Amino acid sequence: MLLANLRLSLVLLLICGLAYPLAMTGIAQIVMPAQASGSLIVDEAGKVVGSELIGQTFTDSKYFSGRISSIDNNAAGSGSNNYAPSNPALIERTQKDLAAFLEANPGVKQEEIPADLLTNSASGLDPHISPEAAAIQVERIAKARNLDPAKLSALIEENTDGRSLGVFGEPRVNVLKLNLALDQLK
Repeated sequence: MLLANLRLSLVLLLICGLAYPLAMTGIAQIVMPAQASGSLIVDEAGKVVGSELIGQTFTDSKYFSGRISSIDNNAAGSGSNNYAPSNPALIERTQKDLAAFLEANPGVKQEEIPADLLTNSASGLDPHISPEAAAIQVERIAKARNLDPAKLSALIEENTDGRSLGVFGEPRVNVLKLNLALDQLK
């Protein structure tokens, strides 16, 4: 009986632990190769600068900032804190982030700030912000880079993805791609 259980365990280990993952990886490479490879973004010098699927943290005032990430955009520890709106830790974190955003973006009123700039996504890794969240940062970046705000607004529009299949989700801007395009402006 023990030998039969060991054989069954070995067979299931080979099927579930080796054959199935290899088959799924192979199918993914054929069906959606970019996503299966991590959707890496490579700069002109051939250096990997990030993934378009995982948020990055930008703290320099001359870059667009993305969503708050309670896990510091660490894919190994994905999953945001699931706090209730009344949780003191969430309230404290939100107030701190709100104050930091208002300090970095003088002239912006609290009620103008889109919610996605002060809230986590469910995974804590979302690389996108709303076009409104990008637009509210234009004045700060224009001043830091000595650029025409209209040029930055056009850049946001160029880098805005519409709804998936025209109906699912909301328009969104990938912050990493937007910042890479921003670095290309003269």
